[in-house]
Amino acid sequence: MSEMFIENEAAMAALGERLANFCPPQCVIYLVGELGAGKTTLVRAFLQAAGHHGSVKSPTYTLVEPYEIAGRQYYHLDLYRLSDPEELEFLGLRDMLEGQSVMLVEWPQKGQGVLPVADLVLTIDYAGTGRQINLEAGSESGQKMLDSLA
Repeated sequence: MSEMFIENEAAMAALGERLANFCPPQCVIYLVGELGAGKTTLVRAFLQAAGHHGSVKSPTYTLVEPYEIAGRQYYHLDLYRLSDPEELEFLGLRDMLEGQSVMLVEWPQKGQGVLPVADLVLTIDYAGTGRQINLEAGSESGQKMLDSLA
């Protein structure tokens, strides 16, 4: 486990960029935190660093936004409005997990029992005007990402 303090939105975006640089294929990243903690800001910077040139909107109502970047599929899930984890099957979760896809999941606790195990879990907590982030590896590739960030 690793901890870091993020002082502002620009620092959160910089973390998203760094994560994208070290993210391997077939990776699942969970983003845990209260509303407004910076999860979507991090995902936006991650996707832009991966090569996405368009806008990145929060999938609060659609639950999932797919992106194809340089031949790789990226999925941004926001499960805040998910009423039952089984709904993920109707959204095509199995298809999302095929190939070299990367999955960035906000509110993963809402999909507990159906979502795959995370390679990396970022827990974002308010800390004054900044954020305290705990990063925890859930796999060998997640640990490599943590080591690369250090």
